[in-house]
Amino acid sequence: MRISTSLMILSLLVLAFCEGILGATFTFVNKCDHTVWPGILGTPKLDSTGFELTKGTSRSFQAPTGWSGRFWGRTGCNFDDSGSGSCATADCGSGQMECNGGGAAPPATLAEFTLGSGSQDFYDVSLVDGYNLPMMVEVSGGSGPCASTGCNVDLNLKCPTELRVEGGGACMSACDAFKTPQYCCAGAYASPATCSPSVYSQMFKSACPKSYSYAYDDATSTFTCSNANYIITFCPSSLPSKKSKSDGSTDESGTESGTESRSGSGSGSMDQAMLADGSWLANLATGSSASNQPSRDMNG
Repeated sequence: MRISTSLMILSLLVLAFCEGILGATFTFVNKCDHTVWPGILGTPKLDSTGFELTKGTSRSFQAPTGWSGRFWGRTGCNFDDSGSGSCATADCGSGQMECNGGGAAPPATLAEFTLGSGSQDFYDVSLVDGYNLPMMVEVSGGSGPCASTGCNVDLNLKCPTELRVEGGGACMSACDAFKTPQYCCAGAYASPATCSPSVYSQMFKSACPKSYSYAYDDATSTFTCSNANYIITFCPSSLPSKKSKSDGSTDESGTESGTESRSGSGSGSMDQAMLADGSWLANLATGSSASNQPSRDMNG
């Protein structure tokens, strides 16, 4: 009996340890009509930091509890047989298919996660560093609000002339385009009280209400869930309205919760601000850029 009890205790400890280190499974799905090369930056390092995901395929990674990092999709990549090369958008600067600790060069659509240690996960899709691909985060299983989030709109088609990257493959943030403290929420504007949504961030917010549009867009853009797995889809065919549960059923917690920006400006004001040729007015011209800084504190 003493041996059996010891084995039982040991088994429970091993089970608890395994549950603690497993964290979450991230599954990447490519529904684009072209190849995407996902990039991964986070701690601790996952099995890959960058890989090829051809049209219609998927790949999964296991992340431990406490993992924190971001994912993005690179496009227009050209790698040789040794894995050396670069990408047209969201390149990580490593010169390799593996990003090896390099982050996405703006503009890039980002999915950001912090997996809780025995508590909630925090996650979001951010357009603070600009946009290059439609991206959606869905939840499988889990408990809590667990809403889907992301941007299912092709903002490259709606990108203002002054934010458009040559070739039209990506849309810059106003911070990256104009490099001013006002747009970058830097210097005297480095607080929620002094940095307000711009006409450009409101355009992003109107198109993608659940994504981060500027640095202090926390209220409608950060989501939580516990004990879940996550599906990151590039070019999703339609915006999910329901959360997937582990038993195959769904609930309504993932429905789109609003179409107005944090400042209260909806698409109507955006349409009125747009010029006849589809471009937007650039009001500021000089300053320092914060585009290479993290878009925000995941736990803030």
